[in-house]
Amino acid sequence: MRGIACTFARYNPLHKGESPGPPITLRPATPETDFAQLAAWFTLIEDEPSTENGLIEYYQKAKERILAQVAVDAAGELLGFYWAARDRQVFDRTTFFLFTRPESRRQGVGGQLYEHMLQAIQAKALHVRVWDNDPESLGYAGRRGFSERSHQVAMALDLDAFDDRPYDAIISRLQGEGFTFTSMEGLGDTEEAQRKLYALNDSTDRETMGASGEPNWESFEDFQKSVCRSEWYKPAGQKVVLEPASGEFVAMSAITRFEGVDYAYNLHTGVDKRYRNRQLGRAVKITALRFARQALDVHQVRTHHNSKNLPMLAIDHHLGYVLLPGTFLMEKILA
Repeated sequence: MRGIACTFARYNPLHKGESPGPPITLRPATPETDFAQLAAWFTLIEDEPSTENGLIEYYQKAKERILAQVAVDAAGELLGFYWAARDRQVFDRTTFFLFTRPESRRQGVGGQLYEHMLQAIQAKALHVRVWDNDPESLGYAGRRGFSERSHQVAMALDLDAFDDRPYDAIISRLQGEGFTFTSMEGLGDTEEAQRKLYALNDSTDRETMGASGEPNWESFEDFQKSVCRSEWYKPAGQKVVLEPASGEFVAMSAITRFEGVDYAYNLHTGVDKRYRNRQLGRAVKITALRFARQALDVHQVRTHHNSKNLPMLAIDHHLGYVLLPGTFLMEKILA
């Protein structure tokens, strides 16, 4: 729910074979009474923790696009929820999350939430994420008319086992060619530097449609609000490489540690297409990994890639990243 590559969000498996259970009521989710529990459930759905305050902040910024309903029993206890967000750029497309607590599954709760959402939203297309190692949910989504749109690959690197010394020669060579390795902190994190960071982020991210398969930002102002002013943004962890003559950004790698987790997250690594095949991507990623090891107090780094981003997948495999369960972005076209 951080609005990054993130956006990065996961979808709990849809369940088949539901049977009628105790009577339930659906009502709008409210920040004051429900968001603490919803944040805990989002932490289960996603591979990044959500907090009550973070969820409220996200909702307040985008509530005109969000429809959130909870299912409650006769005693008012929360049984599950859906969270449907209209796309910022494609207004007739909605991405949703649906969760039913384990003890309330196969009792019709998820089915009622899903059917309510279909009636309540105004959209021509639905998007949802399903784990790539869950054939039951993939099959169920397929039977409900969803098809695969993109595949998000998850990877992890063991920092304790990772030896970064062999890459010193690459960085030294590039520095000898005049490239400058620095960070947003080193550049004062000025608006001018943020605009350059946005331009490189956006251009390289759009080439493979990011890890999620979708553009991340509408504009620089959107990027500045959702990235540079976010609680997880660390200027020292935004590593950049400057071109010798112009000082323009030609490579970058962003890394952070989200609240409540014991690993770092490499949000994005990108190289201006005019400067590829010089090992700049590998070199700048090494500086980000070193920052994680030295400043973030972690033993593991995780990341995601669009499965079509073969060059970055090759770099990470070479560095020693291993695959974790990823997700398929599934789409359903509504009549």
